[in-house]
Amino acid sequence: MDKIIIIGGGAAGIAAAIAAAECGKKAVIYEKNEKLGKKLYITGKGRCNVTNNCDMDQLFAGVVTNKRFLYSAFYGFTNTDIMELLEDAGCRLKTERGGRVFPVSDKSSDVISALSKRLRALDVDIRLNEGVKELWLEEGALKGVILERGSKKEAASAVIVATGGLSYPTTGSTGDGYRFAKEAGHSVTGTSPALVPFTTEETVVKDLQGLSLRNVEVVIRDGKKELYRDFGEMLFTHFGVSGPVLLSASSYIAKRLKKGNVTLSIDLKPALSAEQLDARILRDFDEAKNRQYKNALNHLLPSKLIPVMIERSGISPEKQVNEITREERKRLVEAVKSFTLTINGLRGFNEAIITQGGITVKEVNPSTMESKLLKKLYFAGEVLDLDAVTGGFNLQIAWSTGVLAGRSAAGED
Repeated sequence: MDKIIIIGGGAAGIAAAIAAAECGKKAVIYEKNEKLGKKLYITGKGRCNVTNNCDMDQLFAGVVTNKRFLYSAFYGFTNTDIMELLEDAGCRLKTERGGRVFPVSDKSSDVISALSKRLRALDVDIRLNEGVKELWLEEGALKGVILERGSKKEAASAVIVATGGLSYPTTGSTGDGYRFAKEAGHSVTGTSPALVPFTTEETVVKDLQGLSLRNVEVVIRDGKKELYRDFGEMLFTHFGVSGPVLLSASSYIAKRLKKGNVTLSIDLKPALSAEQLDARILRDFDEAKNRQYKNALNHLLPSKLIPVMIERSGISPEKQVNEITREERKRLVEAVKSFTLTINGLRGFNEAIITQGGITVKEVNPSTMESKLLKKLYFAGEVLDLDAVTGGFNLQIAWSTGVLAGRSAAGED
């Protein structure tokens, strides 16, 4: 029986092994960690956002880099397919806001258990605590892999590299796959953290640390040029800003940030026009006409934000609200509708959900995931120059490319 070696036991590697085994091939996973799916355990804050329950157009829209490359992979193994696989293996799923799919139990361990159950049923050989040192190449041909332990050679009919990128290095994502790819003559793009919090120049964020805001609109600009706009939830941190809407922004802004700072503008009340917001403030002030300004904003803003907004509006905190002028109110409206911060960087790979950049996809066949430079070598998942926004899209890339690589390596078109 032909043996297919998969390097890496994460989402893409597991999917590749299942697909290859379903085609009747012997699949062997080499995983340097003590357990499979180490990164899967921590995704979605330990709940594992397995995919996004959306239509195909939305699935492609969620991809940031090289979406056209994923056409065969996404249609060959869809979001519905991974949901069915997990449900059939005993992991019940639910769909939450924004189409995000999670296990009903809210435990990522149940996803791993279901996948492990399927691997066992297919008799996949899982070698834990066993790293691969390099590809076994002879006279320009791929023979298999050379293991870290004892430099032992393992022959294979095909090798699938599914080692992940550089994000969360404690889970084993240390860039080994890029090295294997280079051994085979592949080029690797520059990599950067993605789906990662931003750092800001302003220290006021420390005063707001831990404050989560829902239903805000964020716009990131380079001068007057708009780079990104979205609506959702964000979080202030001791170093800057985070939360779903800004994590997704980081994938679009990462390359631009290497050239210098950009401006973040937060609309705290996007459902209201400036005129409507002014009318709302007037009503609040009318109800609190004998109060000081500093004690009249608690219906409008979270308490942590009030001192900051008072300062930004330039109105004396001690001023009676019935003395606040129309011009001063206008300044408050502007501060609420455009809370600006200067983004000056990204946090590191330790906090990044994924890696942006990777193996150049022009050198990989999108219909099979096989290297165009070396026969019998396949790639899947985050090791490739593919990434998407938050919401289960990146895991879908891993499942889909993994399955396509597994089927192709097994000889199924």
